[in-house]
Amino acid sequence: MEYIDLKEKILDVKREILAGVNLSNFLRLILQNHFRISLPYIPRFLYSLSMGCIIGPFRLIEHLKFYKKIEETKIRYPPLFLLGHWRSGTTYLHNLLSQDKQFGFFSTYHAFLPGCFFVGENIFKPIVRASLPKKRPMDDVDMDVDLPQEEEYAVGGLSKYSYYHGWCFPQNMEYYNRFVCFKGVPDSSIEEWKKIYLFLLKKETFLWDGRRLLLKNPANTSRVKLLLEMFPNAKFVHICRNPYDLYFSMIRFMRTVIPLYCIQIPPPFEEVEELMMKLYVEMHQRYFLDRQLIPDGSLVEIRYEDFIDNPLGEVRKIYEGLNLKNFSANEGVFRRYIAAQREIKTHRYKLTEEVRSKVSSRWGFVFKEFGYEL
Repeated sequence: MEYIDLKEKILDVKREILAGVNLSNFLRLILQNHFRISLPYIPRFLYSLSMGCIIGPFRLIEHLKFYKKIEETKIRYPPLFLLGHWRSGTTYLHNLLSQDKQFGFFSTYHAFLPGCFFVGENIFKPIVRASLPKKRPMDDVDMDVDLPQEEEYAVGGLSKYSYYHGWCFPQNMEYYNRFVCFKGVPDSSIEEWKKIYLFLLKKETFLWDGRRLLLKNPANTSRVKLLLEMFPNAKFVHICRNPYDLYFSMIRFMRTVIPLYCIQIPPPFEEVEELMMKLYVEMHQRYFLDRQLIPDGSLVEIRYEDFIDNPLGEVRKIYEGLNLKNFSANEGVFRRYIAAQREIKTHRYKLTEEVRSKVSSRWGFVFKEFGYEL
C-alpha cells in the first residue's frame, strides 16, 4: 500500500501545519529531530521557518498585552470533552453541537495559530484561509477558518506534546504517538502538558467571555484520568465506530494527510499502519480503564452508526444524559444543520478476509466492548 500523491504534493507548501507553530517551538522540534529534513521538503521547512519569524513579533505583543488577563481567567463551567478515535464521527458531532451558542470552541484559525490569534487576526486569518481547501482532503467535510477544530493542533503549536507532529516528522512518528496516552513519559512532561493545555483553555474561555468550552480531540480519548485531575466535574461524550469501517477510513486518512504535512520522506506505509494499529489498541485499553473514574451523569457513549442514522435523537440523548440545557431552544438550528449535511458522501470499502483477520485479531476486544459483531 502506498501514500496518495506523495510525489505530486512535494511542492505544496502552504498547507504545512508547522507554519503556525511558535518559532521557539519550531526550532525545538527541528533540534529534537536532529535536523533531519529531507531534501525534497526544504521548501516546506523554509516556509514554516519564515512564517515563524513573521509571527514572532505579533506573539510577543500578544503575550505582553494579554498574558496576565488569560492567566487570571477562571474556567467556571467545566468543559464538555468529545472523545473517540479519529474517523469515528467526532468532527460531525463537534460541528453539530457547536450550533448551540452556550458553547465556545477552538476555531481552525485559533488551533492553527495559537500564539497570536488575538493581535494578528487581520493579517494572518486571510493567510490561514488561503491555505485551507474548501473540503478536507480525506473526506467531503467543509473547512473554514471559523469552523470548530480540535485543540491538539494548538497544543502542538506551543509544545512537542502533539500527535500531529508525527505527521510532519513521520520518521519519528512512534515518539510523538507516545504523547497520546503519555505512555513511558516522565511526570515532568505530563505536568508541562497540563500547564500548556490549561493556558490554551483559559485563552479560549477569555475569548468566549466565559462560555463552557466544547472540545473535540481524539487524542484525549486516552487522557480521561488527566482531564479529570484538571476538571473533576468535566462532562464527556464518547463516540465509537465499527472497527472494520474505522480501519479502512483511517488507512485512507493516513495515506492522504502525511504527504501534505511531512518534511521528512515518510517510511514505508506498512510501518505507519502498524503504528496506527498499535495506538488504537493502547488508546482503547486506556479509555476502558479510565472511564470508570468518570462520575455518574457525566459520560454519554454513542455509536457512529446510530448517530448517522438519527443525529437529532443522539444529540437529545447527550443533552438528557449530561443534564445540559437548551436542547429544545436549539432543536431548530440542529435540524437545519443536519439537513445541510445530507449531501456529504462517505467512502465505501470492501472487507477482505485478510483485513477481517488482521482487525479482529488485534482489535477484537473493542468489538466486544462496544457490541459490534466480529
